[in-house]
Amino acid sequence: MPDTSTLQPTAFNCEGGLVLNRSTFLMQPGEALVLENFEPDVEGGYRRINGFRKYVNQIVPQTSSSTEKVLMSLRFADKVVAARGEKIFSTGSTELSQKIISTTAMSGSGTLNVDSTAGFSSSGTLLIDSEEFTYTGVTSTTFTGVTRSTTSTTAANHSVDAAVSENWTERDASRTSADKYGFERFNFDGNEKLICVDGANAPVVFNSSMTATDVSESSVAGSKFVAAFRNHMFYAGKSTTSSTLVFSEPFDEDGFVVNDGAGSINVDDTIVGLKVFRDNLFIFCENRIFKLTGSALANFAVEPVTRNIGCVNGNTIQEFAGDLIFLGPDGLRTVAGTARIGDVELGTISKNVQSLFDENIRDSSLFESVVIPDKTQYRIFFTKDTVSASRTKGVICVMKGDGFEFAESLGIKPSCSDTHVEAGDVIVIHGGFDGFVQRQEKGSTFDGTSILGRYRSPDLNFGDVGIRKSMHRVILNYKPEANISADLFLRYDNEAVGASRPAAYSLTTATLGAQYGTSTYSTASSTTQFVYGGGSQPLVRQPVEGSGFTVALKIDDNGASPPYSLKGFQLEYQVGARR
Repeated sequence: MPDTSTLQPTAFNCEGGLVLNRSTFLMQPGEALVLENFEPDVEGGYRRINGFRKYVNQIVPQTSSSTEKVLMSLRFADKVVAARGEKIFSTGSTELSQKIISTTAMSGSGTLNVDSTAGFSSSGTLLIDSEEFTYTGVTSTTFTGVTRSTTSTTAANHSVDAAVSENWTERDASRTSADKYGFERFNFDGNEKLICVDGANAPVVFNSSMTATDVSESSVAGSKFVAAFRNHMFYAGKSTTSSTLVFSEPFDEDGFVVNDGAGSINVDDTIVGLKVFRDNLFIFCENRIFKLTGSALANFAVEPVTRNIGCVNGNTIQEFAGDLIFLGPDGLRTVAGTARIGDVELGTISKNVQSLFDENIRDSSLFESVVIPDKTQYRIFFTKDTVSASRTKGVICVMKGDGFEFAESLGIKPSCSDTHVEAGDVIVIHGGFDGFVQRQEKGSTFDGTSILGRYRSPDLNFGDVGIRKSMHRVILNYKPEANISADLFLRYDNEAVGASRPAAYSLTTATLGAQYGTSTYSTASSTTQFVYGGGSQPLVRQPVEGSGFTVALKIDDNGASPPYSLKGFQLEYQVGARR
């Protein structure tokens, strides 16, 4: 039996996120040199991110070219609203609550069980995956009178939570030369409304029935940005008046009589975004930031927040973790309220991953961002015309305690985006350059494309880089959410030429004991399915080989696994000779 009395253990939690601005001598063991398509988990560790899948199975109709990207995607009045080319459309989207098998006959009297039919027509056509269905009636959670595999589509199996959507309905067809849209949901008169601006046409207002009405005032036609503040509608970004903020009368987005409370304000820089935050309207400019205080024309006042730092892209402005976050010329910054009421301070938060911003910020006009509030997470995507979706990078920022942790995304390229919370359900959607609207945080692929998750620890020297260590065992603590298949690599001596490079060690849940609770057992073709569970946070004891003065751990899941969390590691080694 081998003598293990001289083995020395070192354990660490996976925490601290991606760190690219410090030497490995100064990094903490739980931090990461590579953290790609992992997110710092609010429950601890690093979690492989969820994917995205089609939120609407039908492509948004084009105006004249298949290369037209989606210019707007959002949720409003229980519908999905999207713009492409010169038109704005809406449709319904929901998910199956009960699976469908290919042999189930539906020829006029079938029923589809879904989460909700809100936002759908009383009869019409549905698409689930690539199979088309027609229906003649609805209840709150079912489509009735269903006929399947219409229009020569083929009957197929459809799983629980598969997206169900109807055909797009045209709502506005007069958006000549429209660019990316800005929008605001608002309620001035007890009725929910949506206002959209596109940098070229008159702002358009939709009521909850999706009836469109243009704002008639010529001074706000061509606005790029819109925000509802103190019951006024504020417009900005018109190319001919780029530093002017125009606001409507109270409670009337299309009233502009000065004596009734409308007006305009000039700032001395080009406006790039508007955001309401803590009873103020923040006006982001290219080189400055202002805030508008007051409640009406009589006491509206503009105060400078800073005259030295601006925002490079208004689509990166989000309310996040009690602050406003935006992309400045030197990375991500916050505008945070201080202890003194009405005062603000500016802070840079992305120093740990500054190199990622330095590599991409020169071409930031198409960048997009979203917030995932239930994860206290902000994501920025470095969208560029010349870079494919598979090579599009981004940064994931997570609020952890009093600080921020970061990771890198690869493979998400949105052209527009929106986050909306409905009855506690966080809906994060984005439009793509391919004409589809996708929902993030769904599934284990990027709409069918594998997600490659990669992690690399710092080069660990265990306190003395001059002593060789012979590695005997790595104990991995992780949290699987389903069966996983990944590889563990050990790399020695900072991966120098000639250093030991052991082959991959396979990590799989196949050998873990299952935990059984109350389950419904069935066959694969049954409507109700059983669920198997594994150990909640198993320990994998992996014997390893090799030696070096430093050692690094790498995880590569080859894009073959659903999400899982890396919680921590213990390394067991023997001390050898000093160099």
